[in-house]
Amino acid sequence: MKMAFVLFDDMTTLDFSGFHNAVTWLKRRNIMEDLSWEFCSNKKEIKDDRGMVIQADRVLPNLSEYDLIFIPGGAATRQLIHDHNFVDWIRTAKEVKYKVSVCTGALVLGAAGFTKDKTVTTNPLALDELEPYCKEVVKARVMRDGDLFTGGGITASIDLGLYFIEALASKEAAQEIQLYMDYPYYKSLSIQGEQA
Repeated sequence: MKMAFVLFDDMTTLDFSGFHNAVTWLKRRNIMEDLSWEFCSNKKEIKDDRGMVIQADRVLPNLSEYDLIFIPGGAATRQLIHDHNFVDWIRTAKEVKYKVSVCTGALVLGAAGFTKDKTVTTNPLALDELEPYCKEVVKARVMRDGDLFTGGGITASIDLGLYFIEALASKEAAQEIQLYMDYPYYKSLSIQGEQA
């Protein structure tokens, strides 16, 4: 599985790093040896909403090359949904199997048309903003609708990562990685598309 982590200026890094840290344990623990990932952006270097500078591996790659795209949130998403070039780039992920977001990253997935007829979640402070883009918005830490996975506000990124591991690999894999992350708050969830 090849994953694209979409980065952009003024993103919230914890939205990204919680999911990233959890799912990349799949490779470190030899649970998914074919797992790989790249950091993708619309520019070579981005600065998060706290001033940290991050280098992208690839600038504007065709996202159809990946099996999963992940979009974090942050205040910038409210401008990005009106940036036609950025949204058109995200739309290159139309055929990508897994589309994942945390917090207001769901707005970007929505602007690209990926949440239409789906039940999704986002940061509780942005639920109203997401409504025009989907079938239903729910207040939840984690939500799955088919191959679309969305997480609530910022720290829900860790829960979403462990939930994704449980859905993709196994409950046991999620529990093992939870132990390595020293994260006691995740409770095994139903992987039948229910909210948590």
